[in-house]
Amino acid sequence: QVQLVESGGGLVQPGGSLRLSCAASGEIYFIYDMGWYRQAPGKQRELVARISIDDNPVYADSVKGRFTISRDNAKNTVYLLMNSLRSEDTAVYYCNADISLRAYGGSNDYWGQGTQVTVSS
Repeated sequence: QVQLVESGGGLVQPGGSLRLSCAASGEIYFIYDMGWYRQAPGKQRELVARISIDDNPVYADSVKGRFTISRDNAKNTVYLLMNSLRSEDTAVYYCNADISLRAYGGSNDYWGQGTQVTVSS
């Protein structure tokens, strides 16, 4: 089985920074895109950032210039560095990865359990 485990969430003041990490483990053959999504209370889950296997990132307009996504393929890990945090960034952040378990077997989406990020003074 595959597991995605996030870490790094917490409480931070406006203007502060946090770094989220997500490590994938299990019987993984290959990881394609990895990404971060978030869901605020009463709102739908939305894309924050994604990064391809060849390190091409995509960002939501609301986080461009403030957040940076990166990955370490040797560690099956994706990171999200969040700077200049705002109250509207408060949400549960979920890690997502497109993972293949075997050669020529296709791939599936996997999700982490989520980590809370709260931006408040």
